Amino acid sequence: MKPIKIISKPSAKDQLILIVNAEKFKASKSLDKAHNEAVTEAIKNKKQELVFNNAGKLTMVVLYSDLKGWELSESLRKSGAKATDLMNKYSKESVCIESESKHEALAFAEGMALASYEFLKYKSNPKPASLKHIYLCVSKLTEEEVQHLNIVVESTLIARDLVNEPHSFLNSLQISEEFKKIGKSAGFKVEVWNEAKITAQKMGGILAVNKASKTPPTFNIMEYKPKNAVNKHPYVLVGKGVVYDTGGLSLKPTPMSMDHMKCDMAGAAVVAGVLNAVAKLELPLYVVGLVPATDNWIGENSYAPGDVITMYNGTTVEILNTDAEGRLVLADALHFAKKLKPALVCDFATLTGAAVRAIGPYATAVMGKADDSIKQEVFESSYSVFERLVEFPLWQEYADELKSSIADMTNLGKGEGGQISAAKFLEHFTDYPWMHFDIAGPAFNHAPDAYKPKGGTGVGVRLMIDFLVKQSKKK
Repeated sequence: MKPIKIISKPSAKDQLILIVNAEKFKASKSLDKAHNEAVTEAIKNKKQELVFNNAGKLTMVVLYSDLKGWELSESLRKSGAKATDLMNKYSKESVCIESESKHEALAFAEGMALASYEFLKYKSNPKPASLKHIYLCVSKLTEEEVQHLNIVVESTLIARDLVNEPHSFLNSLQISEEFKKIGKSAGFKVEVWNEAKITAQKMGGILAVNKASKTPPTFNIMEYKPKNAVNKHPYVLVGKGVVYDTGGLSLKPTPMSMDHMKCDMAGAAVVAGVLNAVAKLELPLYVVGLVPATDNWIGENSYAPGDVITMYNGTTVEILNTDAEGRLVLADALHFAKKLKPALVCDFATLTGAAVRAIGPYATAVMGKADDSIKQEVFESSYSVFERLVEFPLWQEYADELKSSIADMTNLGKGEGGQISAAKFLEHFTDYPWMHFDIAGPAFNHAPDAYKPKGGTGVGVRLMIDFLVKQSKKK
C-alpha cells in the first residue's frame, strides 16, 4: 500500500467512497438522481452502507447519524476495513474518499490502510491484493495531517512485520539489526549491548533466561533526543524482547501456545514502532526505548525451577517456573531505566495468560503507579485509537504471594490474578512513575478482525503515539 494522498478531485478510474452524516444529507453532486434517492431511502431504513456498481465503477456510501467522538471514529475505521475488502474483491487499484469532515475521512482512511496490510515475505508466489492507492478529496485537510496518518500507519505496520517474522529469521541478534535499520531510516540512535557487556553489567535476569540458547542475548537502547525537546527527563518505553518462548524446562504445550510464540516479542515491536513515529514526526520530545532480547530455549544449560538468580539490581529471585521469564528480562531493563531519571516509564509485554483469561483479546491489562492525571491521559489516548485498557489494582497481597523462604522473592505468584502478581514483581524494580501494559490478549490475532489482521496487530503503537504527541504539545 502506497501512502495516503490528497487530491483535488477523483479521476475516472478511481472508485468513490462518500462518508455521509445521515441527519444532514442533501443530494450529492457525486451521485445521480437515482442513487441520491436510494441513499435517502437507506437513511429511512437506518442502513449504514450502500454500494453501487455502475459498469464496474464502484461507489460506496457510508452513513452515520447517532455516533460521535471515538465511537464514530472506530465505526468509520471498521467501515474502512470493509471498503478495503470490497475494493480487493473487485480488483480495484485506487479509491477516493469524499467527506465534509476531515476527521471522519482520516479515520476511514486509517481503517482502509491498516486493513490493507499483508505479510508476504515468505510466499514463493505472492499475490498481493489489488488496492494500491487511497486518495482523500476533503476540504481543509492539510498535507501535514495526512503525513501524520501515514507515519502512524507505517509505524503500526513495522510492529506487525516484526511480530510476524519467524524465529528462524528474527533471533536476538537479528532484532537488533532490525532496530538499527529502523533507527537509520527514522533518525534515532541505537546502541546494542552484546553478551559480554550484559555479563559485565550483571543483568542476571536476561542471562538466566538466555542460558540454554545457542544465540547470545542483546540489550538494545534506542534514543531520540532533539535539541528542542520540551522534557528534560525522558519518556522511557520498555519492551519484552523474548523472540521465541518455549517455556524453558516448564515447557509450554504446542496447540494455541508454543506454535505462535514468535509473538512473545510484541512488546519490543511496540517500542520500535513508536520510536519510528516519534522520530519521523520530529516530536519535540526526549524518548528512550529499551529492549532486552533473547529466546527462552530448552537444553542442558537451561535455568531450572528451584534455581536462585541474582538480578541487575542485586535482588535474589527463586525460580518457580521458567515460563515466567518475561518479568525477569523486563526487570533488568526497568532497573536500568532508573539511571535515566525518567518522567514516565511504560513497559509493554505479552506477559501472562492470566491477562487473556481475565479480559480476552479485547483489551490490554494495565497496572502501575503513575499519577492519576497521566493515567487519565493514557486512557483518553486508548479510546482515541480504540486500543482499550482495563486497569487492575496493585494490592500488597499480590506482593506477599512472591515471598520466598530461600531468596528475596520468587518469580511466580498464585494462579489467580497472575497478571497482577507479575506486575507486582516488576514494581519491585521501579522507583519512578511507571505503567505496565500486558498486551498478551490483543497483540496477536488467530483470525482477522476488521482492520486488525491475523497475526501481529501492532497494538500499543497507535496508543503511545497519540499519548506522546499530546505530551509534546505541553509547555
